[in-house]
Amino acid sequence: MKKAPRVSEAEWEVMKAVWKKSPCSAQDIIDALPRALDWNPATVKTLLNRLIRKGALQFRKNGKAYVYSPAFTEHEFRETEAHSFLHRIFDGGLSPMFAHFVRSHPLSKEDLAELEKLVREGRKGK
Repeated sequence: MKKAPRVSEAEWEVMKAVWKKSPCSAQDIIDALPRALDWNPATVKTLLNRLIRKGALQFRKNGKAYVYSPAFTEHEFRETEAHSFLHRIFDGGLSPMFAHFVRSHPLSKEDLAELEKLVREGRKGK
């Protein structure tokens, strides 16, 4: 199976809009982006073209407009980014990553319960 490509933070914002609205036009994407970004439509179109070149987006022509859809699911993108992060920052080690986050961020009772559940599932091979 083909892996989702790595994308920049700006491209990730565009992908989130596409996942919400797909299939969608460039204007749909522009309208779905957070107002705080305040991007020029030309900037969004540049990002769309980059995402097409990377294989992250697909498009089809509908009259004079282009209609965009994701080539990968959000889950597939998260998997690619998580794998990259784990290997770049923690040399691929899950334990050092978890230790870092547990030591540097307060955990709620719900967080602890979820982590304990994940450990139990990991022991069972799920």
